[in-house]
Amino acid sequence: MTQLSRPVTRFTGISRALRGAVTALVTFLAVTTATAPARATPEPTAPADFVALRSVDPTIIEEMRYFTPHNFVGERIDGYRQPLCILTRPAAEALHRAQQKLLRQGYTLKVYDCYRPQRAVDHFVRWAEDLDDQRMKAEFYPNVDKTRLFEDGYIAAKSGHSRGSTVDLTVVRLPARPTRPYVPGQTLVPCYAPQDERFPDNSVDMGTGFDCFDTLAHTLDPRIQGEQRANRLLLKGTLEGLGFVNLAEEWWHYTFKPEPYPDTYFDFPVSARSLKDSHPAA
Repeated sequence: MTQLSRPVTRFTGISRALRGAVTALVTFLAVTTATAPARATPEPTAPADFVALRSVDPTIIEEMRYFTPHNFVGERIDGYRQPLCILTRPAAEALHRAQQKLLRQGYTLKVYDCYRPQRAVDHFVRWAEDLDDQRMKAEFYPNVDKTRLFEDGYIAAKSGHSRGSTVDLTVVRLPARPTRPYVPGQTLVPCYAPQDERFPDNSVDMGTGFDCFDTLAHTLDPRIQGEQRANRLLLKGTLEGLGFVNLAEEWWHYTFKPEPYPDTYFDFPVSARSLKDSHPAA
């Protein structure tokens, strides 16, 4: 028994030493990993030919609705870091030409949305799938069941806005009156109500408000007549003469053609930092 006990004792000592060394190594690696600085993933940025609209034409009014809670979701939308209109340069320059024509007639353009990151579209999709969230229904989709938003084409997984040459906009008569801010929780009025009843907007009367999920928002809906129809045709005629194409289901939605990026859906944030050159053109 004595002869057997000696090697067992030596083996046990070696095992304990080995375990101690392994434990020390594991502890060292854990501490090293925990204290190593994390590498932040850089935000995507815009191609060089994307610009801030204000650097091309600072006279166009910018009321960026998705930076605010006054939209069909009811909160600021993902990816909107600043209330800034970003577009491809060809689209921005075409808007500048449209603005010059309208200014001579006593009007100005006002944009509601321009480039829209894919993360914002994803936010819309998540909201549309949450059937319990209907806080803004009374204003933006009073006659549409939320279960039909995808089927009826109001929400989609991709948006032309993410390609950078699509803009949502309207016309404002000069001098432009200020628009009071939206207060979350205020009483909502249907977007197709008479202009003096729905949420105040200094836009000319287009028959519905912006982002109205209703067939009355179709650009040439036959029920829209008189001054309202004339206002839609003023916007349509001005923009289509300069290369923009209207989406028939939305009087406010126009895409400049040909698009520089017809098949690319960008996801850089809406902010001046996303642009290669955020300084105004000389």
